[in-house]
Amino acid sequence: MQGVKKSNLPSKICITCERAFTWRKKWEKNWNEVKYCSDKCRMNKKNSNISLARTL
Repeated sequence: MQGVKKSNLPSKICITCERAFTWRKKWEKNWNEVKYCSDKCRMNKKNSNISLARTL
């Protein structure tokens, strides 16, 4: 991804907080497996299932 403008970086939606996050250099080798925007969301992934059940 060298030489790509920040506005053109790929993005995903975090499955815990449902916020958009963009590609980071540290995720270069495993971008396809990245699901969470931060360590906090990754640690709270169990809470996301509970909050989704409440909204249904």
